Amino acid sequence: MSVAATRGSTLAGALWPAEGAMGIARGVLLAVVGSALLAISAKVLVPFWPVQMSMQTFAVLVIGAAYGPRLAGATVALYLAQGAMGLPVFGLGSGLAYLMGPTGGYLIGFFFAAIVVGHLAERGFDRRWSTALVAFLIGDIIIFAFGLAWLTGLIGFEKALAGGLLPFLPAEALKIALAMAVLPIAWKVVGRKG
Repeated sequence: MSVAATRGSTLAGALWPAEGAMGIARGVLLAVVGSALLAISAKVLVPFWPVQMSMQTFAVLVIGAAYGPRLAGATVALYLAQGAMGLPVFGLGSGLAYLMGPTGGYLIGFFFAAIVVGHLAERGFDRRWSTALVAFLIGDIIIFAFGLAWLTGLIGFEKALAGGLLPFLPAEALKIALAMAVLPIAWKVVGRKG
């Protein structure tokens, strides 16, 4: 049986298996690298219609799928802690005040989305395009559910929907399609090596 066919494994585990003390060091290193990728993805703004697109949700979905629930959750928690401490990782702002602002719900949604996508990936959802679509849609729905709930509390539901969801749908569709392409292809490459 190839590595790609092993249920319960993650892409990170298939590429870099480690146990014991080595597994802890590997996890810390991957969490630091993942939080750095999240910080970079927050600053990458791609011209898009009707609003500019950052790559944060793409990074969250891919980290969730590649790392699995525990490591992905730890990675996003590290990212959120870095931002809460004032490190410039969120893009336009940082600190606890930024976390309490309009984007706070989306940022908290990153944590839960990464864990859920990680659970689905451990069950093989990231290995085929059709099931990857399901996993990434669920992850995106979680992010936007937290974001809209938080934003609704600040500005009301209609304004939250008009400003916090609808303009982002085309970009989210593109990012989900990109994640759907990346993960199954990565698993095919790993499977050839396994």
